[in-house]
Amino acid sequence: MAIQELFVYLCVRDAARAIEFYGQAFGAKEKYRLTGPGGRTGHAELDFGGTTVMLSDEFPDYGVLGPDPGRAASVTIHLQVDDADSMIAQAVRAGATIDRPIADQFYGKRSGSVRDPFGHRWNIGHGIEDVAPEEIQRRYHELLKKD
Repeated sequence: MAIQELFVYLCVRDAARAIEFYGQAFGAKEKYRLTGPGGRTGHAELDFGGTTVMLSDEFPDYGVLGPDPGRAASVTIHLQVDDADSMIAQAVRAGATIDRPIADQFYGKRSGSVRDPFGHRWNIGHGIEDVAPEEIQRRYHELLKKD
């Protein structure tokens, strides 16, 4: 058996607000959503520049819960963009908070991370140099020696 695709599927406490936020913060476009009689979003799909991200509201009865925005995130979603500085600034204007300030990284990227209002952490970066894996390892080792 072969894997066909991999999708990120987010659960949030307010899917309608999250869809609006992801549009403002990252330029995501809503493909469609399924809304139940009570108004909860059972499923929605957003287009992030050609990549689909799925999301839904919480359904505690089924053990489907979003992250606690006040706790550390155990998963990071990475967005590779043309201009990480601008995208992070846009996300902050939309309501995200800085998790890790943007900086040039040893592995050849300029990146930083934000937390969205729903508790998900997004690493946002763009390339600044092509670095061979062996050089990344060497730089990583040097970085750890400073700690």
